[in-house]
Amino acid sequence: MTLSESLLPKLSEWAPAGVGRHSMTHTADARTVHLTADKADSLSCLVWELAVTTTEPAALRDWAAAVAKRATGLVEPLTLHEVDAGRGEAVLRSTAPSAKGAALAYYEVNLHADGRAVVRRFHGSKANPGREQVAFALTHEVLAKLADDIAG
Repeated sequence: MTLSESLLPKLSEWAPAGVGRHSMTHTADARTVHLTADKADSLSCLVWELAVTTTEPAALRDWAAAVAKRATGLVEPLTLHEVDAGRGEAVLRSTAPSAKGAALAYYEVNLHADGRAVVRRFHGSKANPGREQVAFALTHEVLAKLADDIAG
């Protein structure tokens, strides 16, 4: 059973109570998914952060290239932005951010040589420097596939 196949029913069953940010963790075959979401229902989540940990990561550059190729369910495709071998980190970002007027939004995936990966979405503006993390909506199916795409 793939990570996606074992995660999908857990996401459908997850019913966080109350307002605010909620978290869930799922482990299968030495891979762990930690999801933090602002909202969740029977079909989708408003994701704040998706963290995936694998105990057997590929070499950092190879892992990053594979994630960029496999992760096809996001609004924008991912591309390898930077590999810092000294820090043991790689950064993938949206190939081109989504634009709405002066606002830009893009995904960022940080991969760590120890097997940790974190997916976030950021919002920025052409007029103002800086960026702000924002929640992003994913169906459970796309979320489970993304976790599997990252874990390899």
